[in-house]
Amino acid sequence: MKKADIQEALSQVGNSTEANIVAADLVRNIQVFGDEVIVDVESISPTLQSKKKLEVDIMKAIHDRVNEKAKVVVNVSVSERAKDTPANPIKGAPIPGVQNIIAIASGKGGVGKSTVTANLAITLQKMGFKVGLIDADIYGPSAPLMFDVQHAKPMSVHVDGKNKMGPVEAYGVKIMSLGFFAQMDQAVVWRGAMATKALTQLIHDAHWGELDFLLVDLPPGTGDIHLSMVQNVPVTGAVIVSTPQKVALADARKGVAMFKMDQISVPVLGLIENMSYFSPPELPENKYYLFGKEGAQNLAKQLDIPFLGELPLVQSIREAGDVGRPAALQEGTAIPLAFEEITRNIVSEVAKRNENLPPTEIVRITTMAGCSTK
Repeated sequence: MKKADIQEALSQVGNSTEANIVAADLVRNIQVFGDEVIVDVESISPTLQSKKKLEVDIMKAIHDRVNEKAKVVVNVSVSERAKDTPANPIKGAPIPGVQNIIAIASGKGGVGKSTVTANLAITLQKMGFKVGLIDADIYGPSAPLMFDVQHAKPMSVHVDGKNKMGPVEAYGVKIMSLGFFAQMDQAVVWRGAMATKALTQLIHDAHWGELDFLLVDLPPGTGDIHLSMVQNVPVTGAVIVSTPQKVALADARKGVAMFKMDQISVPVLGLIENMSYFSPPELPENKYYLFGKEGAQNLAKQLDIPFLGELPLVQSIREAGDVGRPAALQEGTAIPLAFEEITRNIVSEVAKRNENLPPTEIVRITTMAGCSTK
């Protein structure tokens, strides 16, 4: 095998620009040792998917045009030019009228993510923003109960010649949830494909109108629903909710890592610590750190993401959710103030994100961790 023949084969391999990788000066080195070929090449895109495709295309070109039995080793690095390229170049249309889509996630269940989401929605509305909420926990929807609209049904509305669902409105927040379409004692036993289709309908078959913020309450973990979310809409940023205990923080770390993956590349706006401490009503000055102290704050520092604030473990927050009147609506208590501080921090991070980063694009993922997501 000759180096010139290898270079000629590589000239048939394209990249994200119109030129091939040789003409674009992305091939850094070619070495031939008997039946072994080593190619050092740069990728114009930083995504793992693009780098893997480039590697496969190079191997195929050499096998097809030079020697089908050649042992090919491809070393792919990221070109300096990729720094000026958005991490996710695949474009998609946003939801008409919706300015910012915020994904609220947690690695672990039971950390109060849905309660936090409901109260953030209320607080944003009180601040004067137009707010919507998607209850994306397909298997365990809780928004209808938390907003006291468990018996409501979305109405059909005619928009631009199409019939769409009108979200249920409560306390000034527009809400869509699978809970509106299932009985309270009915279990949703669906495979991933059906669940993701249901989420797509909640997002795109609803008429949201003009919204400043659309909050998406995601289920725990990192699975089909999360991938479907970033595939369906351009998510402005993600907020992670965790308690201070180590087992919750370990899963929160995975949640942050998921949004930071090259294939997803959604900015993480910050971390909220829920159930930070308990203060008995008879001893309001005392703080008991039942689940550990400052765990989420320390994790935020380690991961270099903003810490958005802490929420105490208060009985009235749970009671307010159970009766369908979120605690942020209370007057004369410290609870609304805690949610206001966190909400202001989120709004501030969104403003920074929109000023300093390009708009997030819709993600198309074909495979991840060896598993098909079709």
